[in-house]
Amino acid sequence: MKTLIFIGLTGLLALTAFNWNTEKAPIQTQKTAIMTTDFYSLSIPSLDGKDTIHFSDFKGKKVLCVNTASECGYTYQYGGLEELYEMYKDKLVVIGFPCNQFGHQEPGSPEEIGNFCQKNYGVNFLLSEKIDVKGDNQHPVYQWLTQKSQNGVGDYTIKWNFNKFLIDENGHLIGYYESGVKPLDDEITSHLK
Repeated sequence: MKTLIFIGLTGLLALTAFNWNTEKAPIQTQKTAIMTTDFYSLSIPSLDGKDTIHFSDFKGKKVLCVNTASECGYTYQYGGLEELYEMYKDKLVVIGFPCNQFGHQEPGSPEEIGNFCQKNYGVNFLLSEKIDVKGDNQHPVYQWLTQKSQNGVGDYTIKWNFNKFLIDENGHLIGYYESGVKPLDDEITSHLK
């Protein structure tokens, strides 16, 4: 009789341990589902198409990503972006992403965009190929910037040209700024001092 009770208790303990382990499995799966995409795995062709901008090259520096346009009321911000880049280029990378989705204010060819930026603002910071920053053809860089499932911080909607995203030295999103926030505003520069 003692043997049967012992076998019964042993079986009950084994069954309890089995159930306990299977109940924990969904929790582990949920943790995996909220993993974010690595910022440094991203890349994009440069404006002239001759090079690829590999974000892994920016480890250890902050990165400011800005959707740009040459015929916008905020186009003057190219000047502020260049000044910001020159002031902090030892610890900051600025990347402009030309986009024609807002009022068709970036209609030019890559050569026209590059010439405009250089002639009018002396732009030396990086410029990518022209992309979509929202919608069905949203570039993977902007998927990462705007989707919490990828950046781990928040969901954001690009409403107009010259929205800005600041990424820290470890590839984590630390700030989103709408068009009205100028490149040299303290909201941005306070992270660079």
